[in-house]
Amino acid sequence: MDISWQRTMALSAPERLQVLNLINRTEANLGREALDETRRRTVVHGWRGEHWLRCEGSEVVQYALVQGQEHATLEMCGGGFDSTLLDLVLEEHEVVDWWTRDSDGSFENVVRTLQLMTINLPVPVADVPADAVVRNFDAGIDDAAWLAQNNAAFADHPEQGAWRLDDLEERIREPWFDPSGFLVLEIDGRIAASCWTKVHELHPERFGEIYVISVDPAFQGRGLGRVMLTRGLQYLRQRGVHRAVLFVDADNLSAQSLYRSLGFSVEREDQLLRFARD
Repeated sequence: MDISWQRTMALSAPERLQVLNLINRTEANLGREALDETRRRTVVHGWRGEHWLRCEGSEVVQYALVQGQEHATLEMCGGGFDSTLLDLVLEEHEVVDWWTRDSDGSFENVVRTLQLMTINLPVPVADVPADAVVRNFDAGIDDAAWLAQNNAAFADHPEQGAWRLDDLEERIREPWFDPSGFLVLEIDGRIAASCWTKVHELHPERFGEIYVISVDPAFQGRGLGRVMLTRGLQYLRQRGVHRAVLFVDADNLSAQSLYRSLGFSVEREDQLLRFARD
């Protein structure tokens, strides 16, 4: 039976259901996420995008999502690699960045390495500076101030440094969002640092994640990253979580130093591979 890749810009209702089932089965088999959260949300919400389906008859047996135009980013369900799909996508895009998850290090054209770090809870909690206040994020009030703080902290980051109000509001509407797990630190009425946590309620282990953590450049060097990280981990432990994870770029040595000092260790590495049309 012919098994081939097909491209569509909008999943039909039956296709979307099959892709969601494929994602769920893959996650159960791997014991980890099958797709990056942003790409998974595209399927969950039925958003338009460059969807690639590999079908066996009428059954979807593999899925990938491409984002971007001339310079595109691709991830396949499960985080694997498929040379046939690469050739097809390069016919549509001049450059393709391909995310491989839990990489074995066999590829040479790596342009970025992302580490998943993990820690067992609890951990010691750092004291809040005398001139600072830690409180919960107030949706609808803190939006603009938090976006300014976060985007300043991640000014050179490919994903985190260009958040818009729509990006924030979409995540606030997600069923997993819990405002009590979104902490901000204020100094003189200004958001200087923040730590946004997430509990993976549907995972068999029910683990926690440091979803976004950042310190405004104007307040760096004052230990605020440790304060907010330990406060976020404390919140996760209060939710009954025994293990937490976070993602960090392999070349972000300062962040890694902080995480390792608290007891985080690397669980896996994901690699971004770059391919260009001949």
